[in-house]
Amino acid sequence: MKKLIAQMLKFGVVGGISFVVDFTVYGVLCNVIGVHYLVAGMFGFTISVIVNYLLSMRFVFQSRDDMSKTREFVIFVILSLIGLGLNSLILYICVDLIYASWAWLNGFVGIKLMNLGAKVIATGIVMVYNFVTRKIFIEKKA
Repeated sequence: MKKLIAQMLKFGVVGGISFVVDFTVYGVLCNVIGVHYLVAGMFGFTISVIVNYLLSMRFVFQSRDDMSKTREFVIFVILSLIGLGLNSLILYICVDLIYASWAWLNGFVGIKLMNLGAKVIATGIVMVYNFVTRKIFIEKKA
């Protein structure tokens, strides 16, 4: 149990670093440069996946003996692409469905804050998905 808790804490740190990378790229592209929020989300997410893979496989998960690094990375990317789809779906629901449909929310929260808040929600949900799927499909079995 202690090992799992330590691993979750390491995953949280790696996830936090990846989140900062993702959030910064997303925020700059979306709110400074004016890139559409879904495109900005894909760019931020993609860059953070590379950072997350490098840090996760170094500090969080043990590579499986029966899996090549290439296969490991491919599985990591596939799981991350599913996460990207989930991330984009949550952003879409928060911004295009909820924010755009609720006029009272528009007066209460600006679009820039909504974009960032939606990203926080999406990241939290996808982070849980990432830990569980990587633990199942990538990590060396004890």
